[in-house]
Amino acid sequence: MTGPLAGVLVADLSRVLAGPYATMLLADLGAEVVKVESPQGDETRTWMPPVRDETSTYYLGVNRGKRSIALDLRDDADAAVARELARRADVVIENFKPGGLAKYGLDYESVRAADPRTVYASISGFGSGAGAHVPGYDLMVQAISGLMSLTGSPDGPPYRAGISVFDVMAGNHAVIGILAALRHRDATGEGQHVEVNLLSSALTGLVNHSSAYVAGGVVPTRMGNAHPSVFPYEPLPTADDDLIVAAANDGQFRRLCDVLGIPGVADDPRFAHNADRTRNREELRPVLEERLATRGAVEWFEALTAVGVPCGPIQSIDGGFAMAERFGLDPVVEVGEGDRAVPTTRHPIRFSATPASYRLPPPELDEHGAELRKWLGEPDA
Repeated sequence: MTGPLAGVLVADLSRVLAGPYATMLLADLGAEVVKVESPQGDETRTWMPPVRDETSTYYLGVNRGKRSIALDLRDDADAAVARELARRADVVIENFKPGGLAKYGLDYESVRAADPRTVYASISGFGSGAGAHVPGYDLMVQAISGLMSLTGSPDGPPYRAGISVFDVMAGNHAVIGILAALRHRDATGEGQHVEVNLLSSALTGLVNHSSAYVAGGVVPTRMGNAHPSVFPYEPLPTADDDLIVAAANDGQFRRLCDVLGIPGVADDPRFAHNADRTRNREELRPVLEERLATRGAVEWFEALTAVGVPCGPIQSIDGGFAMAERFGLDPVVEVGEGDRAVPTTRHPIRFSATPASYRLPPPELDEHGAELRKWLGEPDA
């Protein structure tokens, strides 16, 4: 194994998205991840369409780099295998209902009793306290946290984000917590319980909107694609398609005006500073739109980015991958060989000395069960 986490064994008792996304990132960095599934398999195996060779692309997207073993925790023998895996693991990660693993001897206290060095990470919807009984699904948290109240047009209904944004965010937070706990263990020899919940991830992830409420007493509302504190920072129409323009400071705005051929606008006291532009956005918007209407979105993109004005055409996902290719980001990597080869999205972090690796394709259900059962049944060296 290679990578910064080479030698770290992760027992993955999670399913669906937040936990599997976290463990995939750990696997990319060299950890050995054993995915424990029920005999029916991770739910996302059945979340289709779309599919690739009759396998859900949802499942494929978050499960590379792992070995799969199917265990029925209601069976005493299988539960014993799971406990042995947890005992040997450096990291255990789970997203069962809080307290749900205690009856199998796989809760934090039981695992800690077997090895106090274990880092044990739990992901839930609403924490292990008063919210422990509430099921945790991303869409619920988008609604409860307030995100949906911020998404959509001002006079329209609230909308969910196009992805399970808080599952992904909680998965990232779990990785951060696990890495910090491993660092603490290296220094002290002690493991600990790392708890992440979707609602807390959501509230910190709402950043400026959370601060508007907590620090300013303001409850933000839907503004469509507009930004409450910056202008221009939204889509603006061009001769063909809309263009995102994000001139977030005075220097960027001046360069925008220069390229648009209206340099005097940057000196207008109504638009000289961001607070002025935000306050007078309804007067400034038609001035910008009139000039943007003379050329297409891609042409403006080339001209504006050449002088450092943040902007971009609104594209579908294929366009996003094409842009990443253009910028040399190599967004797609292939994992596996032959018939098992699967194209997948590159790990987002680049390391100069210990690059991410893509060793195993997303496993078939119980693909490695026999070898793992054999290994776990042998005396631990």
